[in-house]
Amino acid sequence: MKLLSIIVPCYNEQENVADLYIELLKNEEYFNESDITIELCFIDDGSADETLAEIKKLKVKDERVNFISFSRNFGKEAAILAGLEKASGDLIVFMDVDLQDPPSLLPEMIACLSEGYDSVATRRVSRKGEPLIRSFFARRFYKLMKKISKAEIVDGARDYRLMTRQMADAILSMPEYNRFTKGIFGWVGYRTKWLEFENIERRKGETKWSFWRLFAYSLEGITAFSTAPLMMASIMGLLFCVIAFMFIIIIIVRAFMFGDPTSGWPSLVCIILLVSGVQLFCIGIIGEYLAKTYMEVKKRPIYLVKEEA
Repeated sequence: MKLLSIIVPCYNEQENVADLYIELLKNEEYFNESDITIELCFIDDGSADETLAEIKKLKVKDERVNFISFSRNFGKEAAILAGLEKASGDLIVFMDVDLQDPPSLLPEMIACLSEGYDSVATRRVSRKGEPLIRSFFARRFYKLMKKISKAEIVDGARDYRLMTRQMADAILSMPEYNRFTKGIFGWVGYRTKWLEFENIERRKGETKWSFWRLFAYSLEGITAFSTAPLMMASIMGLLFCVIAFMFIIIIIVRAFMFGDPTSGWPSLVCIILLVSGVQLFCIGIIGEYLAKTYMEVKKRPIYLVKEEA
């Protein structure tokens, strides 16, 4: 029999824990017929509500339920890593607790692995119910990442993914502190099949991902899997050097021909402000990469466990 580890990160999701468990049990007959046993690994990411209490209730009535509770909120990336390190299954699947990742897809995902795939990933074909501005910037982000990164990052990709033990071990071999899971999934490679489904809105509660938090997360992804911003900063510096050299020639010629080298100070002020802004922007880009290096070399733990069972 194969063991399927179901990893479920949770942060202030007390309303959804029991509902997800009920939905997962609807696949019980399929699991029995396919000789698959399951373990549920709930990762409580420092929730401030009764999420952990709800998980413990499930633990009491079902010994297949395990959990890790963090000492504080470390973020979803840390929760995914903790789940991977705890999971002992031959197959591992990640899914959100809010039921936007339909558990009903699991039989189809497991069947795809038997076709020779190492991983089965999911993507949304629509963003129904999502704010328009968030959808617009999300699509721009995926297009940008496709151009500047070598990692395969698909538009609409979810963290809802089933993988073999071999792929899970490959991900665990990447101990980096600054983690961007969607990029890591693509970087390690392996043969992946994509399943598409219509966007499903949250059943209960509100999303913990604000626009600005998603924006910061996208910057994490760009700096984690591409050095293109550094190249852009270098190109901009070279371009402004060329422009400055051309202006010097123009000013010298103008002074010799017309004897008027001092006019145009308002435009000069604008140019100085523009160049200064570009310099600060490029320094900011370099600072982002330097900050990541700083966090890596300190070698702090990615998460701290308060309670585990």
